[in-house]
Order: sequence, then C-alpha cells, then structure tokens
Amino acid sequence: MSSPQTTTQNADLLAVADAVRGHDRFLVTTHENPDGDALGSILAMTLALEQLGKDGVMYLSGVIPFPHEYSFMQLDAVRRTPPEDAAERVVLALDCANERRLGPDPGLLERAPLVVDVDHHHDNSRFGDVNLVVPDASSTGEILRDLFQELGVRLTPDIAEALYIALVTDTGRFQYANTTPKALRLAAELVEAGADVHRVFRDVYENVAFAKIKLLARALAKARVVEGGRIIVSDLERADFAAAGAEEPFAEGIIDFLRAVEGTEIVALIREPPTQNGPTRRVSLRTRAERIDVSAIARKSGGGGHRQAAGFSSEESVDEIVEFIRREFLAQAAAAS
Repeated sequence: MSSPQTTTQNADLLAVADAVRGHDRFLVTTHENPDGDALGSILAMTLALEQLGKDGVMYLSGVIPFPHEYSFMQLDAVRRTPPEDAAERVVLALDCANERRLGPDPGLLERAPLVVDVDHHHDNSRFGDVNLVVPDASSTGEILRDLFQELGVRLTPDIAEALYIALVTDTGRFQYANTTPKALRLAAELVEAGADVHRVFRDVYENVAFAKIKLLARALAKARVVEGGRIIVSDLERADFAAAGAEEPFAEGIIDFLRAVEGTEIVALIREPPTQNGPTRRVSLRTRAERIDVSAIARKSGGGGHRQAAGFSSEESVDEIVEFIRREFLAQAAAAS
C-alpha cells in the first residue's frame, strides 16, 4: 500500500506532466552558483522539451562563470539575461529550494503565466503554482527521470549523460547517504542508454584547473578547529581568490576536503565573492553526523539546503559567522543528547 506521501508525490508528478503537455514555451532555470545536479537537470529538461516539440530556453541569472569542471557540457545556449518573451513562458525551476536562490530578478516568477517547481530539498518552500518535491530522491535528476517516463521521453545518450552528471555529483560519486538502491539502478539505466561514465569522471573530477588547486591550498592552510575539532572552519577572502588567480566557482568542492577530517561533526567554508556584487560572504555547511541538520542552521540566516549540505549568505564578519555556527551546532547537539 502506498503511503500518503507517495500518493501526494505521484499526484504532483502527474500535475507537472500535465503542465508540460499543456504548454509550448518554457524558461528552464535553476539556482545561482549551480552545481552538477542543477546544470545536468536544466540541460536534460531542455533536451526533453526539444524531443517533445516544445520551445525551451535555459536561463541562469548573474554573470559568475559556471564551474570549470562542467565546461564540457552543452551549456553554450544558457542565457544570462531573461529572453524578451519571458513573461509568456512557463518557468520550470529545477533543483532550487526557494525563490530567493533563483537570483536578483524578483519579477521573474510574478511575470510568468505558470511556475513549476521540481526539487529534492526537504526544506523547499513550494513556491511554484505546481510543485513536485521529493525529499528522499538522490537528486533532482532522479526526479526528472520519473517525469520523463511519464511524458514518454526517450533516453537519448545526451539526456542520459546530463542526468548521470546530476546523479553522480549529488551523490558524491555514489558515496553519500542519499545513494539509494533506486539511485544505483538509475545509474545503470543511464549507462545503458549511452552516458559515458569515463568521460564524465575524467572531465568533472580529473580536469581541475591549476588555479583551483592553489585556492584549495589556501583554504586548507587557513582551516582551523573549533570546539576541540568538532567544528572545522576555513575562509577565503577576495585576496585569496586574487592570489590564486581563481574565480568564485573554483571554490566548489573544497569543503569536501574539510569534511573528511577525523572526528569532525560540522564543517564550514566562508568565502567572499571575488566580485563586489551580492552579499559580503557566502557560507557552505556540511555534516556527517546524523543528529545534526545543517539546513536548519542555514535557514536561520535565510538560506537552506539538505540536512547534510546547506548554505547561506551573510553580511557579518567571519568571526561572527563562526560564532553563529558554533552556537547553533551546540544547541542541536544538546537537544539530540
């Protein structure tokens, strides 16, 4: 027997499928500073719309370049400003927990005739007119595979590879706790459909710019322990990015090196964007401790994410941010004791 949650999700899936069938023009978008799941999802969705005879335009706000490791993907068509007919297009917002993360254009959703929200973050604000939120999915790419099946979309090699990039990056190469049996079965299906596993691994994980290595070295050199090693924090200032010759996306993945430290319960990477635009600092949080929910910490500063991976922005100093994280961590740890 299906659970109430599963029944609701199935109904939501059908509602999203109906929205896609019932419209012809779409604006496919995702969160700022996109990761592999975000980029793989918008690319797969756009290719699926094309297969269905629909008109899909990929859009990502801001001017920050995409992470270097995803430069091999078919992302040249991604617009950095909305198309002139944006107000006539259904917005498909993928892998985005709330409307704030879509970027600085507050009228984007208000202008759209319909907003469809497809995501796997458990704290999703359900900002769409139609929402498909599956918190136990490994990735948004996994949810899209279910949607494509409902729509009768054929898994071409290009679609399969885009979904595989979404899946493999958000599961940490199938090492994180969100690596479910369904995720592994999906990986096999995508490989059978033509996803080039070796190429994805080589280009995402073995195609690192030297400037990123230099930035990583600076982050590791500045790492420090808090609460006897239960918390590890590092920060990257604009001067660090300049010295390394690195852009902001080069900070992607650095926090995973901090998370690997023995005995650590929560890690934080605090960074100043190399440009002067936007909030003063962006904070990434990670945890391996089941009793700690870093998304709850992030939400208190207007951010969000997953229980084990989240982030927020702040105008406060590094020391003030560290103290906030320390205080919230200790409160959670005490409550779980």
